[in-house]
Amino acid sequence: MKLNYLVKGLPGHPLHPPLTDATIGIYTGATAFGVLSALGVSEGNTAAAWWLALLVGLVVTGPTALTGFIDWLGITWGTPLWRTATAHMLSMLTATVFFLLAAIFGHGGYVDEEVTSGSLVLTLVGFGFLTLGGWLGGTVVFVHGMRVLNLVDEPARRAGAPVPHPEKEAAEGSRSGPSEIER
Repeated sequence: MKLNYLVKGLPGHPLHPPLTDATIGIYTGATAFGVLSALGVSEGNTAAAWWLALLVGLVVTGPTALTGFIDWLGITWGTPLWRTATAHMLSMLTATVFFLLAAIFGHGGYVDEEVTSGSLVLTLVGFGFLTLGGWLGGTVVFVHGMRVLNLVDEPARRAGAPVPHPEKEAAEGSRSGPSEIER
C-alpha cells in the first residue's frame, strides 16, 4: 500500500471530505447550542454543550486541516482551482480562529453555565466563515472536480470497495494535471 494513502485517502475516497463533514457538523451543533442558550433554552445544559462542542470541533479541525493542506499542496499554483481552494482554506482557518477565540473567551461563561454575548458573536462570525468555506469546498469538488474520478460505469462493488483498483488509480492520475479550463 502506498504511504500517501494514509494521508490523502484512496483514489475516489479522499480523507479530507468526510473529515470536513464531521468538523462542520460539530461546529454547527456548537452554534445551535450557543443560540439556544442565549434564547434561554436550558441555559446551563446548552452552554455546556456549546463549549464542549467547540473543543471537540477544535480537536477534529487538526486532522481535517492537515488532510486539506496536503490536498492543497498537490494543486497547480495560480490555477482557478488553486485560487478557489486557497479561498476555501483561508475561510476555514478564519472560522477556526473565531471558534478558538469563542472557546477561550467563553470558558468563564461555560463555568457560570451561560454563553456570554461576546462569545456568541464570535461563534456566529466563525459559523459565517465556516459556511462560506464549506461553499467554496463544495466548489472545489463539484465545480472544479478535484479528486473526482468520473467512473460512472464502474460496477457498484468495485466503486465502493475500500481498495485501490487499477482503474481508480488511473482515473485519479489522469486528474492530477490542470484541466483545460485551468490552462
